Amino acid sequence: MSLRPSLGSGSLQAAVSLDIRELNSLAARGLVSMFDTEKQLFCHRLVRTEGGLVRESLSPRYTIMTLLGLRELERNGGSTPFDTQVLYESLARDTSWIRGAGDLGLMVWLTATFAPDQLSSFFRRVNLEAALDRYADARQVRTTELAWFLTGLAHAAMWSRKTAAELTDLAVETYHRMEQNQGEYGLFGHLAEKKSLGGVLRGRIGSFADQIYPIYAMSKFATAFNVKEALGSALACASAICSAQGALGQWWWLYDSRTGRTSSRYPVYSVHQHGMAPMGLFALEQATGQSFKENIDRGLRWVYGSNELGVDMRDLAQDLIWRCILPRNKQTKYWDTAMSLVRSPKESASVVPLQVLFEERPYELGWLLYAFARFNRAEG
Repeated sequence: MSLRPSLGSGSLQAAVSLDIRELNSLAARGLVSMFDTEKQLFCHRLVRTEGGLVRESLSPRYTIMTLLGLRELERNGGSTPFDTQVLYESLARDTSWIRGAGDLGLMVWLTATFAPDQLSSFFRRVNLEAALDRYADARQVRTTELAWFLTGLAHAAMWSRKTAAELTDLAVETYHRMEQNQGEYGLFGHLAEKKSLGGVLRGRIGSFADQIYPIYAMSKFATAFNVKEALGSALACASAICSAQGALGQWWWLYDSRTGRTSSRYPVYSVHQHGMAPMGLFALEQATGQSFKENIDRGLRWVYGSNELGVDMRDLAQDLIWRCILPRNKQTKYWDTAMSLVRSPKESASVVPLQVLFEERPYELGWLLYAFARFNRAEG
């Protein structure tokens, strides 16, 4: 069953509800093969090999993202093959894996979702107030990680006014640190340029994650703490990535926060198309009333086969969505980024041979569910 050619001005729910229910169901089923029942964790990635699908490593971070999506599906009447409460409790018992403010923010977000009455005790246990000075990712002002931390604070603040009051100063400080990485064209760099050698070399170039996670975080921050100025920053970033979106709905990979240009187009990741972009843009739409339905629709159609290779990225036989379309030559993406720094604004990057990467990561299906679970509800 294919998506309609365009959503136009009609209701997204009415237009694609059948397909979204099908996609949600595929995601829930597909996560089974990525779950380690003994460790009660999802894997880092699932790779297609000549001998079949192989799980590699385990990831508490990806487990959190996946659980957030599964819980959203449950809240909206969908069924999952997992006991999500048991998985949350297993993950919450041992937080020794937390290595940064980003990880901590994700865990706060998860706690606010599964056990908000335990937030205060969790904050004391992890010394939340010291996170921005304690962890290297916060000191380096890493955009994505600060966005996760800000998102966690925002979701915790929505639990009660008392919690919101206690977290306001920390949330505002997190927002201002992250905002330092946003350039005049609305795009975010990867980290503070002057904080480290890595910042000097890479700071100005932000990934799609460095754009969409701040959009989501600022949308929730503005709502939870009533800081409306954050919506202006979120809208500026959304406008920049939507203007850069490819003709086939592609959300490109890297962006130059200084020039406002796309630094590298590939890989184009399926999770950006079906999960992260919808998640961030829906949150901004809810906070501002501005619609991004057309951009979201175009991105989804890319997954269904309206892409460079004419390939349906869904593997219906195995309930997976393959990770990305990328250049056959692994060095192309680095060359593309380097050339973007000297290329004329009117010049386009060259077209190169492309291929599908046949692997999947659980958080990708988790974010799909997080973005679209609400469309799983039956029509009234």
